[in-house]
Amino acid sequence: MEKYELLPAQLLHEGTSKKEDFFEPTAVSLETVLRVHHHSYIERLLHLAITKSEVRKIGFPLSKALVEREFKIAGGTIKGALNALDQGISMNIAGGTHHAFPAFGEAFCLLNDQAIAAQYLLDQKKAKKILILDLDVHQGNGTAAIFKNQPSVFTCSVHGAKNYPFKKETSDLDIAFEDQTDDTVYLDEITKLLPKLINQVQPDFIFYLCGVDVLGSDKLGRLNLTIEGCKSRDLIVLETCYSKGIPVQCSMGGGYSQEIKTIVEAHANTFRVAYNLYD
Repeated sequence: MEKYELLPAQLLHEGTSKKEDFFEPTAVSLETVLRVHHHSYIERLLHLAITKSEVRKIGFPLSKALVEREFKIAGGTIKGALNALDQGISMNIAGGTHHAFPAFGEAFCLLNDQAIAAQYLLDQKKAKKILILDLDVHQGNGTAAIFKNQPSVFTCSVHGAKNYPFKKETSDLDIAFEDQTDDTVYLDEITKLLPKLINQVQPDFIFYLCGVDVLGSDKLGRLNLTIEGCKSRDLIVLETCYSKGIPVQCSMGGGYSQEIKTIVEAHANTFRVAYNLYD
């Protein structure tokens, strides 16, 4: 997608990021992927042998390059999580592929990057209790399914009630907003939610999916946040992580506004908020 090139260019141009702030991810290992996804699915994916109906569910034409890209995205989220343990925060310009289930992909998601990274941190004993905070406009159904029997990972999805997926999974906590929910209602709920959630879960690591498809201009969203409201959302989340000293990895997730400049600006705000807090 075009935003993956435009976003870093914008951040470099305005001075929010420096060239040395970026890293080129390497592909996640097959062994690590198989801690989350079923062997038969991954084998068929690697051999481009999934069925036509599965390809339709994913929504992208299947290719070797697409599969390699997904392995790199997941590798980037793992690398970012390790960086966050050292630096407090890290960002993946891509990622947020929360519709990928253990045995299949859907809605532009083949591998679930934050789920893979969360399991990796647990396996490597780098975290004991993880919160996955998903504020994309669409429910993180794949993530909920992956961790439904994993007490070390708490899944929280805040999404549009009538958005895709139309059949929701059950996260540890789901909050669903009605169509056209605005800044005031949304931000009030997030402001009340975060302290309670942190106190309840007591996470030592947070994965934050910060999709900007909550904007009123988004073609695939049904909420009505402004650019400033979306930025305030990020400030609430990241300020909480910073003040409590909890490392956080951010994956950008969805953004489908008509104008690419709107998408880039909204995503750039997440980086600007992080820069002002952590720099």
